[in-house]
Amino acid sequence: MQEQIDAVQRMQDYIKSHLSEEIKLTDLANAAMFSPWYARRLFISLLGITPSDYIRRLRLGQSALRLRDEKVNVSDVAFDLGFGSVDGYTRAFAREFGCNPKQYAVNPFPIRLFHPYGVKYNHTKSNKTMQQSKNIFIHLIEKPERKVIIKRGINAADYWAYCSEVGCDVWGLLTSIKSIGGEPVCLWLPEKYIKEGTSEYVQGVEVDCGYNGKIPDGFDVITLPSAKYLMFQGEPFAEADFGCAIEEVQSAIKKYDPSVIGYEWDIDNPRIQLEPVASRGYIELLAVKSK
Repeated sequence: MQEQIDAVQRMQDYIKSHLSEEIKLTDLANAAMFSPWYARRLFISLLGITPSDYIRRLRLGQSALRLRDEKVNVSDVAFDLGFGSVDGYTRAFAREFGCNPKQYAVNPFPIRLFHPYGVKYNHTKSNKTMQQSKNIFIHLIEKPERKVIIKRGINAADYWAYCSEVGCDVWGLLTSIKSIGGEPVCLWLPEKYIKEGTSEYVQGVEVDCGYNGKIPDGFDVITLPSAKYLMFQGEPFAEADFGCAIEEVQSAIKKYDPSVIGYEWDIDNPRIQLEPVASRGYIELLAVKSK
C-alpha cells in the first residue's frame, strides 16, 4: 500500500509544481512510475477525484486568489492557468463558486476554495519516531489587535476531532478571505472566548479590526488584543513525517520555560497552530507576557 500512496503523492507534487503548464495523464503516470491507466485509477481510489477535476479545481482556486489580490484581467488569469478560453474559464468559475470572475474581482467575498492535503497526510500513521532529534527555532513576535473570523466545533480539542465535527473543507473557505497574516490559523481558545456547547479548538482567519466584509454563515467573529507570542518552528520535514514533526515541536513547548527570557505564559490569549507545511517546518505560537 505504501508504494501506491507514494505514487499518488508524487502525482500531487507534480501537479503543484506544474499547475500553470499543460499537464497530461502521461506526465502524471511518469511521476507515479505506473501506467497511465493504473496511475489514474490509483489517484481516484486514494483521493476520490479524477486528476483532471483535481487540476481544474486547483487552478480555479489559484485564479480566485489572483483576482482577489492583483489588478489583473480575467483573460490573463484564464490563459496563465491553462484554460483554453475565457468563456470556458468563466463557466467553470461560475460552476465552482456561484459567481463570474469579473464580479468576484470587483467584490471578493468568502468562497470555498479547493484545498487538498497530500495523500500521505491522510494515509500515513504517526506512530514512528524520526531518526534523529530536530532543531526547534524560537522567535519572539508581536501580533496587533485584530478580528478573527472563526468556525466553532462542538467538543474538539485538536485538528482531527475538529475535522470529524465540522469537516475538512473549512480551510478552503478561510483561505479565500484575505488574512493579515497571509494564511488561516487554528486556535485553542481561552475559556472567555468559548461559547457554551462549542469547542476549544477552532479554525479561523485573522483580519484587520476595520474588516467589514461578508462573514460566512455559521461563522463568528472575535476580537483579540495585541499580544507578544513565542513562535516555535521545527525543521522542514518529509510529508510522511508530519505527525512526528508536530510531536517534536509540541514536546519542545512542554519543556520550555519562558522565564529564562523574562516572560511567562499568557493564558488569556489563544494558542495558535499554522498549517503543517513540510517545506517550512511545523509552527505553533504561544502568547507570553512580561513577568
